[in-house]
Amino acid sequence: MFDWQGVRDMVVKIDRHGQASVLTSDEIELLFNNGFLTDRDRTLFGVCLFSACRIAEACSLLTKDVYATNGRVRSELIIRKANTKGKLGTRTIPVIEDLRSLLGVWQSNAGATYLFPGRHLNHHWKHLHPESASHILAEAFSRVEMEGFSTHSFRRTALTQMSNAGIPLRVIQKLSGHRSLAVLQEYLEVGDAQVRGAANSLSALGYIRIKQYPDSGLGTATASLLITVSING
Repeated sequence: MFDWQGVRDMVVKIDRHGQASVLTSDEIELLFNNGFLTDRDRTLFGVCLFSACRIAEACSLLTKDVYATNGRVRSELIIRKANTKGKLGTRTIPVIEDLRSLLGVWQSNAGATYLFPGRHLNHHWKHLHPESASHILAEAFSRVEMEGFSTHSFRRTALTQMSNAGIPLRVIQKLSGHRSLAVLQEYLEVGDAQVRGAANSLSALGYIRIKQYPDSGLGTATASLLITVSING
């Protein structure tokens, strides 16, 4: 029997002051190859990763908003306003090749209405419930002994990747659907290397000391030296 107490303990966002941790490339590879056991799970969380959408948005995707009438994957998937947080507006997300491949494999299993149909068709939730998705993910993380992550890790990972690639925040906001840039910025991971790089950039402000300052207390010979002053990170 699966240890749900262990699941709850693991899903708690251990690091980063309660925020879900960002996944590295190696962690993504491990999770998708060894943590997820089915095409459904790989496709579901692939949608979250490659579209930067929320888990509730992925679970409620309509099949017709992902596949054209001929069964082919659309060039853009549609996240309808009614299924977005705060119902701020419909978003269209370009489908990159990694996501197209996952959706192509899943196509024959998609529901008539929802991309990820629920198991209990008579239930008022006709699609996979976000809580069920959270449990699926917790089991996958447990298999590969990863902790500190949640369903939100895929969204944070995608948004951070775009930011690190130099994509303007306004463009990222268009994809993420955040109400404001301020809220979006809270999602972005800032690494130690980036902080060091920011400090090191100040070295461009270094100057050459060419004379003795009145209060330096240095002798004439010393004052004649050229002293290069720089700021080190």
